[in-house]
Amino acid sequence: AGRAMAGGRLVAEGRLSVGCFALGVSVTLVPGLSGIQSGFVTRALLGTYLAVINVLLLLLYRGLHYQVAVRACFLGFVCGCGLLLSFGGSSWQHFGWYLCSLSIFHYSEYLVTAVINPKSLSLDSFLLNHSVEYKLAAMSSWVEFTIEKLLFPGLKQITWLSFFGLLMVLVGELLRKAAMLTAGSNFNHIVQNEKAETHRLVTTGIYSWSRHPSYVGWFYWSIGTQVILCNPICVLGYTLASWRFFRERIEEEEMTLIQFFGEDYEHYKKRIPTRLPFIKGAKLEP
Repeated sequence: AGRAMAGGRLVAEGRLSVGCFALGVSVTLVPGLSGIQSGFVTRALLGTYLAVINVLLLLLYRGLHYQVAVRACFLGFVCGCGLLLSFGGSSWQHFGWYLCSLSIFHYSEYLVTAVINPKSLSLDSFLLNHSVEYKLAAMSSWVEFTIEKLLFPGLKQITWLSFFGLLMVLVGELLRKAAMLTAGSNFNHIVQNEKAETHRLVTTGIYSWSRHPSYVGWFYWSIGTQVILCNPICVLGYTLASWRFFRERIEEEEMTLIQFFGEDYEHYKKRIPTRLPFIKGAKLEP
């Protein structure tokens, strides 16, 4: 009975997040933001909207529900700001695409987890506190974009390149979410060290094309975000950092999977590649 109640509570949190994300996106409906306004007016409207929404959430929710609500609403707000920039006709259009890509990625991580594996659902499912390195990488991309936009404004107006980056983001996002949905309750954001009774080896669907489609998707998504921004330094930096992270992550994870599934995984590993460049995974002993 306790499990059923917990499952119901987690599903309710997923539904709560949907409403709060939509509430954040509704910043696009605030009168005056879609027109041409001074920077001060825009900041004042956005600040007022955020303050009002936060007071509303504080009145409606407590504890964990408030923590879920405020995160989902903030991500929706970022997505809404991205939409305003994307369709506002300003030189920040491509940064708007980036904001939408970033916010939708993090929110959909939580939402899909709520659907496929509610028992593992937590605030960490938003991946907002992924690592210090992840946050530094994000901030460095904002700094690079801003500096280069001031010094070389033409560099940030290469629409065909930003559009290619947007396609990379969309393909990467679809790959990752397809992997999560195919794996179902076997998917977890944390590498598992102990095999649960429900664990099974998934080799069908997208997993018949790649052993680690969720990592392939994340890899190209992360690089795509920087192609959108036309950030040459961060494109290189993200490519190297992501490649190193996933190489180590896959080796660690595959050692565990070999322990879990033995020869079944070894045969699967020999048949299906990772689809990440120059990443072979854990080495099998002869």
